[in-house]
Amino acid sequence: MVHPRLHPLRRRLRARLGRHPSAGRRGRDRISEIRAAGGDVIPSIGGWSGDKLGENCSDAESLAAAYQKVIDAYQLRAIDIDIEASEFESAQTQDRVLGAVRIIKENNPGVHVAVTFPSTPDGPNEWGDRLIARDAETGAGVDDWTIMPFNFGGGDMAADTRRASEGLNETISAAYGISSEEAYTVQGISSMNGVTDTGETVTPEAYTEMRDFAESMDMARFTFWAVNRDRPCAAPTASCSGIDQREWEFTEITAGFNG
Repeated sequence: MVHPRLHPLRRRLRARLGRHPSAGRRGRDRISEIRAAGGDVIPSIGGWSGDKLGENCSDAESLAAAYQKVIDAYQLRAIDIDIEASEFESAQTQDRVLGAVRIIKENNPGVHVAVTFPSTPDGPNEWGDRLIARDAETGAGVDDWTIMPFNFGGGDMAADTRRASEGLNETISAAYGISSEEAYTVQGISSMNGVTDTGETVTPEAYTEMRDFAESMDMARFTFWAVNRDRPCAAPTASCSGIDQREWEFTEITAGFNG
């Protein structure tokens, strides 16, 4: 879901609408409420666990058709393809995803396609480098690349996020033959609020540093996982952050992003 104040393409909060478009009326009603308040949504398709569309669809055409069902069901202006785990670490599925992106862009010229993927503290690993290079080679048409700079095992989360983003910037610049400044305008950050899967802590202060850095570089996206965790609690769950924070504090910080 996206906070009503957020710009429809530049600032996004990530949440899932359901397993498929027929999760339907509840999702459509919620989207209608958000749009009536002046906001919009980007469904995040994919993730770490569960069945992967890129693996279960036999070719780029059937994968694009699956993405298209979501676009049509919710009359979307943008989608986020969250490619992780086994779907990410496969040349075959990477190429299938990019082939599907090309079809989606051809059939929906106004639809913005973001790709979100994991990162090392120094930027994309070899799989991330390959994915970006293949998009540049094939002209598939990914609009922005967003890394998830967490689960590093500890450290200064704001500093590590900046270093990972600088690594992503170098990869994008080299792949497309563009300047560092241009590369920043097609990249983004998707952090995690509170305690991460590996026990790191992203505080509101660190997240604010990340936002200010992303803004200063004119990045395309700034977001976090997940809105439903944006409330305080003693131990992290799918419904709270595991830290002492104000309710919706990370949402408010994100809403201040002017990239």
